[in-house]
Amino acid sequence: MRRTTVAVGTLFVLLLAGCSSPSKEASPTSTPTGEPPTPAPPTDSGTAIPAWAKVLRQPVDGQHLVTQQRKYVVTRGSDEAGTTTVADRTTNKVVVRHTPAAGFVAQSPVVIDDHWALIEDIRSDGPDPQIKLFRYDLTTGRPAALTGLPQISEPEIGAYDGTFAYSSTDAKNRSCLIVADLATLKSRTVTCVAAPGYIADPVVSADTVTFSEITAPETARRCKRLLTASLTAGSAQPVPAATNCIQWSGASLRGATVWSEVAASDPDQYQSKAYVRPTGDSPARSLGIVVTDTILACGNWILWETRTVTAGTEAYQINRWRPGLAQPQRIYTSPAGAALTPLTCQDGTAYVEAAYLSNSPAYTETIAAAVA
Repeated sequence: MRRTTVAVGTLFVLLLAGCSSPSKEASPTSTPTGEPPTPAPPTDSGTAIPAWAKVLRQPVDGQHLVTQQRKYVVTRGSDEAGTTTVADRTTNKVVVRHTPAAGFVAQSPVVIDDHWALIEDIRSDGPDPQIKLFRYDLTTGRPAALTGLPQISEPEIGAYDGTFAYSSTDAKNRSCLIVADLATLKSRTVTCVAAPGYIADPVVSADTVTFSEITAPETARRCKRLLTASLTAGSAQPVPAATNCIQWSGASLRGATVWSEVAASDPDQYQSKAYVRPTGDSPARSLGIVVTDTILACGNWILWETRTVTAGTEAYQINRWRPGLAQPQRIYTSPAGAALTPLTCQDGTAYVEAAYLSNSPAYTETIAAAVA
Protein backbone atom coordinates (compact mmCIF):
# COMPACT_ATOMS: atom_id res chain seq x y z
CA MET A 1 0.00 0.00 0.00
CA ARG A 2 1.39 3.35 -1.03
CA ARG A 3 -0.79 5.79 0.81
CA THR A 4 -1.44 6.56 4.48
CA THR A 5 -5.08 5.95 5.34
CA VAL A 6 -7.15 6.39 8.45
CA ALA A 7 -10.39 5.07 9.88
CA VAL A 8 -13.42 7.33 10.27
CA GLY A 9 -13.20 7.18 14.04
CA THR A 10 -9.86 9.01 14.05
CA LEU A 11 -10.69 11.58 11.37
CA PHE A 12 -11.42 14.56 13.61
CA VAL A 13 -8.29 13.94 15.65
CA LEU A 14 -6.19 14.26 12.50
CA LEU A 15 -8.08 17.14 10.91
CA LEU A 16 -8.20 19.20 14.06
CA ALA A 17 -4.90 18.34 15.71
CA GLY A 18 -3.95 20.65 18.51
CA CYS A 19 -7.46 20.94 19.92
CA SER A 20 -7.97 19.94 23.54
CA SER A 21 -9.19 16.44 24.24
CA PRO A 22 -13.01 16.16 24.11
CA SER A 23 -14.94 15.73 27.31
CA LYS A 24 -15.90 12.15 28.18
CA GLU A 25 -19.31 13.34 29.32
CA ALA A 26 -21.99 12.03 26.97
CA SER A 27 -23.78 14.46 24.67
CA PRO A 28 -27.46 14.03 23.82
CA THR A 29 -27.79 11.22 21.32
CA SER A 30 -30.30 10.11 18.74
CA THR A 31 -30.59 6.86 16.82
CA PRO A 32 -30.65 7.11 13.01
CA THR A 33 -34.04 5.72 12.05
CA GLY A 34 -36.84 6.33 9.56
CA GLU A 35 -36.66 7.08 5.86
CA PRO A 36 -34.11 9.35 4.14
CA PRO A 37 -35.10 13.03 4.28
CA THR A 38 -37.67 14.17 1.75
CA PRO A 39 -36.31 16.68 -0.76
CA ALA A 40 -37.68 20.20 -0.86
CA PRO A 41 -40.46 20.76 -3.42
CA PRO A 42 -38.81 21.16 -6.82
CA THR A 43 -38.89 24.35 -8.82
CA ASP A 44 -39.24 24.40 -12.60
CA SER A 45 -35.46 24.09 -12.91
CA GLY A 46 -35.16 21.42 -10.19
CA THR A 47 -32.77 23.54 -8.16
CA ALA A 48 -34.71 24.08 -4.94
CA ILE A 49 -32.36 24.01 -1.94
CA PRO A 50 -32.74 20.58 -0.28
CA ALA A 51 -33.82 20.35 3.35
CA TRP A 52 -31.14 19.06 5.74
CA ALA A 53 -32.25 16.70 8.51
CA LYS A 54 -30.37 15.77 11.67
CA VAL A 55 -29.54 12.06 11.62
CA LEU A 56 -27.15 11.23 14.46
CA ARG A 57 -25.65 13.21 17.35
CA GLN A 58 -22.90 11.63 19.42
CA PRO A 59 -19.92 12.46 21.65
CA VAL A 60 -16.71 12.93 19.67
CA ASP A 61 -15.53 9.61 21.06
CA GLY A 62 -18.85 7.87 20.26
CA GLN A 63 -20.28 6.26 17.11
CA HIS A 64 -19.93 7.99 13.73
CA LEU A 65 -22.25 7.47 10.79
CA VAL A 66 -20.56 5.77 7.83
CA THR A 67 -23.67 5.51 5.64
CA GLN A 68 -27.39 4.81 5.79
CA GLN A 69 -29.65 3.18 3.25
CA ARG A 70 -33.22 1.96 2.95
CA LYS A 71 -32.96 -0.92 5.41
CA TYR A 72 -29.71 -0.50 7.31
CA VAL A 73 -27.55 2.08 9.05
CA VAL A 74 -23.76 1.72 9.32
CA THR A 75 -21.79 3.34 12.15
CA ARG A 76 -18.17 3.15 13.23
CA GLY A 77 -16.78 3.48 16.73
CA SER A 78 -13.99 5.78 17.84
CA ASP A 79 -12.02 2.86 19.25
CA GLU A 80 -8.55 2.53 17.80
CA ALA A 81 -9.49 -0.22 15.34
CA GLY A 82 -12.81 1.31 14.29
CA THR A 83 -15.44 -1.32 15.12
CA THR A 84 -18.12 -1.25 12.41
CA THR A 85 -21.78 -1.86 13.21
CA VAL A 86 -24.62 -2.54 10.77
CA ALA A 87 -28.08 -2.22 12.33
CA ASP A 88 -31.63 -2.66 11.08
CA ARG A 89 -33.23 0.79 10.80
CA THR A 90 -36.70 -0.43 11.77
CA THR A 91 -35.85 -2.53 14.83
CA ASN A 92 -32.44 -1.04 15.74
CA LYS A 93 -31.21 -4.65 15.99
CA VAL A 94 -27.47 -5.00 15.34
CA VAL A 95 -27.02 -7.30 12.35
CA VAL A 96 -23.20 -7.12 12.04
CA ARG A 97 -20.55 -6.02 14.52
CA HIS A 98 -17.20 -6.16 12.76
CA THR A 99 -14.03 -5.74 14.82
CA PRO A 100 -10.74 -5.69 12.86
CA ALA A 101 -8.06 -8.19 13.81
CA ALA A 102 -5.11 -7.03 15.91
CA GLY A 103 -2.95 -4.57 13.98
CA PHE A 104 -5.71 -3.75 11.47
CA VAL A 105 -8.00 -0.73 11.29
CA ALA A 106 -11.32 -0.33 9.50
CA GLN A 107 -11.33 1.76 6.36
CA SER A 108 -14.13 3.73 4.71
CA PRO A 109 -16.42 3.39 2.92
CA VAL A 110 -18.73 0.47 3.63
CA VAL A 111 -20.39 -0.69 0.41
CA ILE A 112 -23.96 -1.77 1.16
CA ASP A 113 -27.24 -2.72 -0.48
CA ASP A 114 -30.41 -4.41 0.79
CA HIS A 115 -28.66 -7.78 1.24
CA TRP A 116 -24.89 -7.36 1.47
CA ALA A 117 -22.24 -5.21 3.13
CA LEU A 118 -18.57 -4.97 2.13
CA ILE A 119 -16.19 -3.91 4.91
CA GLU A 120 -12.48 -3.22 4.46
CA ASP A 121 -9.66 -3.54 7.01
CA ILE A 122 -6.08 -2.42 6.41
CA ARG A 123 -2.71 -2.87 8.08
CA SER A 124 -0.32 -0.21 6.79
CA ASP A 125 2.37 -0.38 9.47
CA GLY A 126 5.11 -2.95 9.81
CA PRO A 127 6.84 -5.27 7.34
CA ASP A 128 3.65 -6.99 6.10
CA PRO A 129 1.03 -4.43 4.96
CA GLN A 130 -2.28 -6.04 4.06
CA ILE A 131 -5.78 -5.21 2.90
CA LYS A 132 -8.70 -7.47 3.77
CA LEU A 133 -12.25 -7.40 2.41
CA PHE A 134 -15.20 -8.95 4.21
CA ARG A 135 -18.60 -9.47 2.59
CA TYR A 136 -21.45 -9.94 5.06
CA ASP A 137 -24.84 -11.48 4.35
CA LEU A 138 -27.17 -9.08 6.15
CA THR A 139 -29.96 -11.67 6.36
CA THR A 140 -27.78 -13.87 8.59
CA GLY A 141 -25.08 -11.49 9.83
CA ARG A 142 -22.39 -13.95 8.75
CA PRO A 143 -19.39 -13.41 6.44
CA ALA A 144 -19.78 -14.73 2.90
CA ALA A 145 -17.22 -15.67 0.27
CA LEU A 146 -15.81 -13.15 -2.21
CA THR A 147 -15.57 -15.83 -4.89
CA GLY A 148 -13.97 -14.79 -8.16
CA LEU A 149 -13.41 -11.16 -7.29
CA PRO A 150 -9.89 -9.85 -8.15
CA GLN A 151 -7.90 -9.12 -4.99
CA ILE A 152 -7.74 -5.52 -3.80
CA SER A 153 -4.27 -3.89 -3.88
CA GLU A 154 -4.91 -0.22 -2.95
CA PRO A 155 -7.01 0.82 0.06
CA GLU A 156 -9.29 3.30 -1.72
CA ILE A 157 -12.72 2.00 -2.71
CA GLY A 158 -15.21 4.12 -4.63
CA ALA A 159 -18.86 3.19 -4.22
CA TYR A 160 -22.26 4.25 -5.49
CA ASP A 161 -24.95 2.22 -3.78
CA GLY A 162 -24.20 -1.42 -4.74
CA THR A 163 -21.55 -0.68 -7.39
CA PHE A 164 -17.93 -0.26 -6.35
CA ALA A 165 -14.51 0.29 -7.91
CA TYR A 166 -10.99 -0.45 -6.66
CA SER A 167 -7.43 -1.27 -7.71
CA SER A 168 -6.11 -4.79 -8.20
CA THR A 169 -2.79 -6.23 -9.39
CA ASP A 170 -2.95 -8.66 -12.30
CA ALA A 171 -0.66 -11.54 -13.29
CA LYS A 172 1.60 -9.14 -15.22
CA ASN A 173 2.12 -7.04 -12.05
CA ARG A 174 0.05 -4.21 -13.50
CA SER A 175 -2.25 -2.07 -11.39
CA CYS A 176 -5.78 -2.40 -12.77
CA LEU A 177 -9.09 -0.64 -12.12
CA ILE A 178 -11.90 -3.06 -11.30
CA VAL A 179 -15.61 -2.20 -11.34
CA ALA A 180 -17.79 -4.73 -9.51
CA ASP A 181 -21.37 -5.34 -8.41
CA LEU A 182 -21.87 -6.12 -4.73
CA ALA A 183 -24.88 -8.40 -5.21
CA THR A 184 -23.52 -10.61 -7.98
CA LEU A 185 -19.74 -10.05 -7.63
CA LYS A 186 -19.59 -9.68 -11.40
CA SER A 187 -16.67 -7.45 -12.33
CA ARG A 188 -14.84 -5.98 -15.27
CA THR A 189 -11.31 -4.67 -15.69
CA VAL A 190 -11.46 -1.12 -17.03
CA THR A 191 -7.76 -0.38 -17.60
CA CYS A 192 -4.29 -1.24 -16.29
CA VAL A 193 -0.99 0.61 -15.84
CA ALA A 194 2.44 -1.01 -15.73
CA ALA A 195 4.49 -1.07 -12.52
CA PRO A 196 5.76 0.98 -10.80
CA GLY A 197 2.75 3.07 -11.81
CA TYR A 198 -0.57 2.41 -10.14
CA ILE A 199 -4.27 3.30 -10.10
CA ALA A 200 -5.98 4.87 -7.08
CA ASP A 201 -8.73 7.22 -5.83
CA PRO A 202 -11.79 5.81 -7.65
CA VAL A 203 -14.99 7.89 -7.31
CA VAL A 204 -18.20 6.30 -8.62
CA SER A 205 -21.35 8.06 -9.81
CA ALA A 206 -24.58 6.67 -11.26
CA ASP A 207 -22.94 6.10 -14.65
CA THR A 208 -19.18 6.77 -14.44
CA VAL A 209 -16.05 5.96 -12.48
CA THR A 210 -13.38 8.67 -12.13
CA PHE A 211 -9.92 7.60 -10.98
CA SER A 212 -6.24 8.55 -10.78
CA GLU A 213 -3.39 7.05 -12.76
CA ILE A 214 -0.01 7.66 -11.12
CA THR A 215 3.05 7.08 -13.29
CA ALA A 216 6.76 7.30 -12.44
CA PRO A 217 6.07 7.52 -8.68
CA GLU A 218 8.95 8.49 -6.38
CA THR A 219 10.70 10.28 -9.26
CA ALA A 220 10.90 13.84 -10.58
CA ARG A 221 8.76 12.71 -13.54
CA ARG A 222 5.85 11.67 -11.30
CA CYS A 223 2.51 12.32 -12.98
CA LYS A 224 -0.96 12.06 -11.44
CA ARG A 225 -3.78 12.42 -13.94
CA LEU A 226 -7.51 11.74 -13.89
CA LEU A 227 -9.43 9.45 -16.21
CA THR A 228 -13.09 8.50 -16.52
CA ALA A 229 -14.87 5.40 -17.78
CA SER A 230 -18.41 4.15 -18.11
CA LEU A 231 -19.44 1.70 -15.42
CA THR A 232 -20.74 -0.78 -17.96
CA ALA A 233 -18.45 -0.77 -21.02
CA GLY A 234 -15.77 1.02 -22.97
CA SER A 235 -12.27 2.25 -22.35
CA ALA A 236 -11.01 4.97 -20.01
CA GLN A 237 -10.63 8.52 -21.27
CA PRO A 238 -8.31 11.19 -19.77
CA VAL A 239 -9.69 14.37 -18.23
CA PRO A 240 -7.61 17.21 -19.75
CA ALA A 241 -5.92 19.08 -16.91
CA ALA A 242 -5.59 22.81 -16.41
CA THR A 243 -2.02 22.23 -15.18
CA ASN A 244 -0.07 19.17 -16.27
CA CYS A 245 0.18 16.14 -13.98
CA ILE A 246 -1.15 17.53 -10.71
CA GLN A 247 -4.79 16.44 -10.86
CA TRP A 248 -5.86 15.18 -7.45
CA SER A 249 -9.46 13.92 -7.38
CA GLY A 250 -12.76 14.39 -9.14
CA ALA A 251 -16.20 13.05 -10.02
CA SER A 252 -17.95 12.62 -13.35
CA LEU A 253 -21.62 12.41 -14.25
CA ARG A 254 -23.38 12.34 -17.61
CA GLY A 255 -20.24 13.38 -19.47
CA ALA A 256 -19.29 16.24 -17.14
CA THR A 257 -16.37 16.26 -14.70
CA VAL A 258 -15.51 18.35 -11.65
CA TRP A 259 -11.93 17.91 -10.45
CA SER A 260 -9.24 19.55 -8.34
CA GLU A 261 -5.52 20.09 -8.81
CA VAL A 262 -2.85 20.46 -6.14
CA ALA A 263 0.92 20.06 -6.42
CA ALA A 264 3.36 18.76 -3.83
CA SER A 265 4.93 22.22 -3.79
CA ASP A 266 1.68 24.03 -2.99
CA PRO A 267 1.79 25.46 0.56
CA ASP A 268 -1.80 24.45 1.42
CA GLN A 269 -2.44 20.81 0.59
CA TYR A 270 -5.73 20.94 2.51
CA GLN A 271 -7.26 23.14 -0.21
CA SER A 272 -6.93 22.90 -3.98
CA LYS A 273 -7.99 24.61 -7.20
CA ALA A 274 -11.11 23.10 -8.77
CA TYR A 275 -12.42 23.09 -12.32
CA VAL A 276 -15.47 21.89 -14.23
CA ARG A 277 -15.63 20.62 -17.79
CA PRO A 278 -19.31 20.27 -18.83
CA THR A 279 -18.43 17.91 -21.70
CA GLY A 280 -15.33 16.00 -22.63
CA ASP A 281 -14.22 18.51 -25.28
CA SER A 282 -15.44 21.77 -23.70
CA PRO A 283 -13.10 24.35 -22.11
CA ALA A 284 -12.39 24.02 -18.39
CA ARG A 285 -14.04 26.60 -16.12
CA SER A 286 -12.58 27.53 -12.73
CA LEU A 287 -14.63 26.77 -9.61
CA GLY A 288 -12.18 28.47 -7.26
CA ILE A 289 -10.69 26.87 -4.15
CA VAL A 290 -12.25 23.73 -2.66
CA VAL A 291 -11.41 21.48 0.28
CA THR A 292 -9.19 18.73 -1.12
CA ASP A 293 -10.72 15.26 -1.51
CA THR A 294 -14.35 16.33 -1.00
CA ILE A 295 -15.68 16.03 -4.57
CA LEU A 296 -18.27 13.30 -5.15
CA ALA A 297 -21.39 12.56 -7.18
CA CYS A 298 -24.79 12.03 -5.56
CA GLY A 299 -28.01 11.55 -7.49
CA ASN A 300 -28.01 13.99 -10.41
CA TRP A 301 -25.42 16.30 -8.84
CA ILE A 302 -21.68 16.66 -8.24
CA LEU A 303 -20.98 18.07 -4.76
CA TRP A 304 -17.94 19.48 -2.96
CA GLU A 305 -16.96 21.49 0.10
CA THR A 306 -15.35 24.89 0.48
CA ARG A 307 -13.93 26.69 3.52
CA THR A 308 -14.01 30.36 4.48
CA VAL A 309 -12.39 32.22 7.36
CA THR A 310 -14.02 35.42 8.65
CA ALA A 311 -12.44 37.36 11.51
CA GLY A 312 -10.44 34.27 12.42
CA THR A 313 -13.49 31.97 12.53
CA GLU A 314 -13.83 29.25 9.90
CA ALA A 315 -17.00 27.96 8.31
CA TYR A 316 -17.60 25.27 5.69
CA GLN A 317 -19.95 25.27 2.74
CA ILE A 318 -21.43 22.49 0.61
CA ASN A 319 -21.86 23.31 -3.07
CA ARG A 320 -23.33 21.39 -5.97
CA TRP A 321 -23.42 21.53 -9.76
CA ARG A 322 -24.97 19.46 -12.52
CA PRO A 323 -24.76 19.51 -16.31
CA GLY A 324 -26.86 22.35 -17.70
CA LEU A 325 -26.49 24.60 -14.64
CA ALA A 326 -24.67 27.87 -15.35
CA GLN A 327 -23.21 28.33 -11.85
CA PRO A 328 -22.66 26.11 -8.79
CA GLN A 329 -25.32 26.27 -6.09
CA ARG A 330 -24.56 26.59 -2.38
CA ILE A 331 -26.84 24.26 -0.41
CA TYR A 332 -25.39 24.38 3.11
CA THR A 333 -23.22 26.56 5.33
CA SER A 334 -21.98 25.20 8.64
CA PRO A 335 -22.28 27.13 11.90
CA ALA A 336 -19.13 29.10 12.67
CA GLY A 337 -16.42 26.93 14.16
CA ALA A 338 -17.91 23.61 13.04
CA ALA A 339 -15.63 21.42 10.87
CA LEU A 340 -17.10 19.06 8.26
CA THR A 341 -15.95 15.62 7.20
CA PRO A 342 -15.99 14.78 3.48
CA LEU A 343 -19.45 14.01 2.09
CA THR A 344 -20.79 10.53 1.48
CA CYS A 345 -23.79 9.45 -0.61
CA GLN A 346 -26.27 6.57 -0.54
CA ASP A 347 -29.54 6.17 -2.46
CA GLY A 348 -29.49 9.79 -3.63
CA THR A 349 -29.01 11.18 -0.12
CA ALA A 350 -25.88 13.10 0.92
CA TYR A 351 -24.48 12.72 4.45
CA VAL A 352 -21.93 14.88 6.24
CA GLU A 353 -20.69 14.98 9.82
CA ALA A 354 -19.85 18.20 11.66
CA ALA A 355 -17.60 18.42 14.74
CA TYR A 356 -18.50 20.97 17.41
CA LEU A 357 -15.29 20.92 19.41
CA SER A 358 -15.74 24.31 21.06
CA ASN A 359 -18.93 23.14 22.79
CA SER A 360 -18.86 21.67 26.26
CA PRO A 361 -19.16 18.77 26.00
CA ALA A 362 -17.86 18.47 22.44
CA TYR A 363 -19.97 16.45 20.03
CA THR A 364 -20.45 15.50 16.40
CA GLU A 365 -23.67 15.62 14.41
CA THR A 366 -24.49 13.99 11.09
CA ILE A 367 -26.97 15.70 8.79
CA ALA A 368 -28.48 14.46 5.55
CA ALA A 369 -30.29 15.83 2.50
CA ALA A 370 -31.97 14.12 -0.44
CA VAL A 371 -30.29 15.64 -3.49
CA ALA A 372 -31.40 13.30 -6.26
